[in-house]
Amino acid sequence: MPKILKLLSFFFISPGMNAAVRAVVRFGIYLGCKVFFIREGYQGMVDGGHNIQEATWASVSGIIHMGGTIIGSARCKDFREKEGRLKAAKHLIERGITNLVVIGGDGSLTGANRFRSEWPELLRDLKEAGQITEEEAHKCAYLNIVGMVGSIDNDFCGTDMTIGTDSALHRIIEAVDAIRFTASSHQRTFIMEVMGRHCGYLGLVAGIVSEADFVFIPEWPPENNWPEKLCRKLMESRDNGQRLNIIIVAEGAIDRDGNPITPDQIKKVVVDNLKQDTRITVLGHVQRGGAPSAFDRVLGCRMGAEAVLALMEATPDTEACVVSIVGNSSVRVPLMECVEKTKAVTEAMANKDWKLAVELRGKGFMRNLETYRMLSKNKPKNLQESGGRNLAVMNVGAPSCGANAAIRSFVRTCISGGHNAFGIHTGVEGLVKGGEEIQLMKWGDVNGWVSQGGALLGTKRTLPEGKYEEIAQQLKKFNIEGLMIIGGFEAFQASLQLAEQRKNYPQFCIPIAVLPATISNNVPGTEFSLGADTALNEISEICDRIRQSAQG
Repeated sequence: MPKILKLLSFFFISPGMNAAVRAVVRFGIYLGCKVFFIREGYQGMVDGGHNIQEATWASVSGIIHMGGTIIGSARCKDFREKEGRLKAAKHLIERGITNLVVIGGDGSLTGANRFRSEWPELLRDLKEAGQITEEEAHKCAYLNIVGMVGSIDNDFCGTDMTIGTDSALHRIIEAVDAIRFTASSHQRTFIMEVMGRHCGYLGLVAGIVSEADFVFIPEWPPENNWPEKLCRKLMESRDNGQRLNIIIVAEGAIDRDGNPITPDQIKKVVVDNLKQDTRITVLGHVQRGGAPSAFDRVLGCRMGAEAVLALMEATPDTEACVVSIVGNSSVRVPLMECVEKTKAVTEAMANKDWKLAVELRGKGFMRNLETYRMLSKNKPKNLQESGGRNLAVMNVGAPSCGANAAIRSFVRTCISGGHNAFGIHTGVEGLVKGGEEIQLMKWGDVNGWVSQGGALLGTKRTLPEGKYEEIAQQLKKFNIEGLMIIGGFEAFQASLQLAEQRKNYPQFCIPIAVLPATISNNVPGTEFSLGADTALNEISEICDRIRQSAQG
């Protein structure tokens, strides 16, 4: 007899859920299962009837590009009471359903785990009340649950990324880019509030990729003298020729005493002290809308397929689990272990243990915070005192999106550490020519580079072969002590050719690093190369437009 799977989604909707729904349905059918939708979340389970509907292969056609969820979602007070859970259990047993795939946040997944733990008791009560037979109780003796986290906040511990987060970041960056030119023209300061009542992931990453001057998030409140620090930083940026300032505020931003920090408070500080033209933009539910990004579509598909496999392999003793992404691999993690760790973050913040709260968010969150602080502080160390070195960066090969952001990060990280950063124009040809092609980069030289495609330093496919003598002379002239090459297969070749000539040219006996950047994602040593994700998003957007035309 085929296994019967039931699919639910819950109140907080995120782009990419439909990709997960599609994957569960089609992979389940492929493996010989009967798959049921349950519409409107737990409320549909409690109400039963037409809310529980068998899914077919065709019922999930043409939904992967759609935001929201086709099976609906709703809050449900009834399910919080035992009477409501009894009704839900009865409706499942009537259809022989004992396997649930749940898409939601920690509250929804906690409710699912409680439902599972109560299952034997619910069966007994239903049998004693005469609502189910002994045979039905025996047939449905065990309930297996697998969860997937759909949350744009990326606030669930145990996974590197939740479904919808990447799409929400796209909405934020689109808004920032749209505002950037107006703000620059009028020399304005823009304060943008993003979602994140309890988790500052969106605000933090948006701060990095939008070159925000200041970020306010719940896990990392600013020092008590933040108004003075904010004003000083904004003044320094204007003195360096920057025509606009961007401040990102998570909706749950607080100070060190736990008091809310609102966009209106920040605006008052800026206007009262600096007299700058300051505007507030609240993105709200725009962040949940729109078509899912390519990454979220792939994530939903992978998680959905893994959830079906987990249910197929489940036994009566298997504990409830969550399908997570760790690194670039789908893994199954105990549900309640993740829930408890997520709750521990809230407790740490309530106790004002900010360091612990950041650590509990995971290594990815910690690295993002460290990156933001380094790229935005604009307080370079003294070159002599820090023992600084001369480091250089160049592009080799075809341009790809993200290369300019990498160069900005390289330059500012060098300066922050007390090193000189040299930008080499037009790749190997610029390195051979020298002179003005090798430029000492300053902090302000890379303002605005994050949002720009192409290669602002220029690039060529030319390789070092046959030009070793000239390159060695330029490295010696500028005393280059380290070189980063950004590019695809040509960058790998260039690095290898220089390394192979070290026996002939001592100037090549320096650290040489390659940063993979190619839209084809076809180079060794990395699962993702710069530019590949942007290219996939462009392809997805074009296909979505073609789909609309073709359907017409």
